[in-house]
Amino acid sequence: MNGPLPDSLEMFLAHLEFERGSPPATVDAYAKDLTQFHELLQGLGLSLAAPDKVEGAHVRKFLAELHRRGVSKTSAGRKLSALRTFFRFCARMRLISRLPTDGVKNPKTEHRAPVFLNVDQAFALLDAKVEPAVEETAIRVRDLCLAELLYGSGLRISEALGLDLARVSRGADSLRIFGKGGRERLAPLTEVSKKALEHWLALRPQLAPTTEPALFVGKRGKRLQRREAQRIIQSLCLAAGLPQGLTPHGLRHSFATHLLEAGADLRAVQELMGHSRLTTTQRYTHLNLAHLTAVYDKAHPKGGLKEDNE
Repeated sequence: MNGPLPDSLEMFLAHLEFERGSPPATVDAYAKDLTQFHELLQGLGLSLAAPDKVEGAHVRKFLAELHRRGVSKTSAGRKLSALRTFFRFCARMRLISRLPTDGVKNPKTEHRAPVFLNVDQAFALLDAKVEPAVEETAIRVRDLCLAELLYGSGLRISEALGLDLARVSRGADSLRIFGKGGRERLAPLTEVSKKALEHWLALRPQLAPTTEPALFVGKRGKRLQRREAQRIIQSLCLAAGLPQGLTPHGLRHSFATHLLEAGADLRAVQELMGHSRLTTTQRYTHLNLAHLTAVYDKAHPKGGLKEDNE
């Protein structure tokens, strides 16, 4: 977008960053989505500088334009969520008297079950063997340490990549994590995770300059990026002979699913996951039930057979 951002948008982004404590990636995502909407408004002779002039029809036109461009329904839904959050902020600031997003429905999306591993697969991934020539390199140790934290502590990939060296205490039993909305929680560390961290911290200076604050760094010594983390998990899957569809977030899904399968309390899992709502955690009970049903149907002698009523 050419020119400065509208004051309303500047205030909103400052609110996200300084009052809500949203991580930089979240603020950037909101800025991009709202700037895209602002550009559409400019083509109609409108602007987010005057949010009270925006109508529901303009929001629907924005969604239609996204559809025309081939934007996925999931991405369009995220952009609509950004608009809703922005206009609620405008209402609190008395910049508008009504919400133009009211009555605008999210694009219908297919509900796909998240990909996760069973316990044996998770252990296979974390024990994945690679070529001897690179087995004990700093990069190899980093990759396994990252995977251990995603699975062993249930971290979001953004939380793991956002960790700074200064916040990691050697020998500590937990990590202090700042999750979505700046919410703080303690993520416990398994004994294996603690050993993986110790090993990585010992080799990290081979990759990272002393001025780099990030715990996880790439080959150039800068903070590891999400795309590279995805490649790391795919590489570990390949080495372990596992399906390639697993994402870093899939390890977090596996963490929650395995806890519930082992009988963990739902509210305890909510705390460990950093979910603000219990309903978000409850979806893992549905996944667990579906898994048990599938196992029953496959393994039980009468599984999947309909009763003969004759």
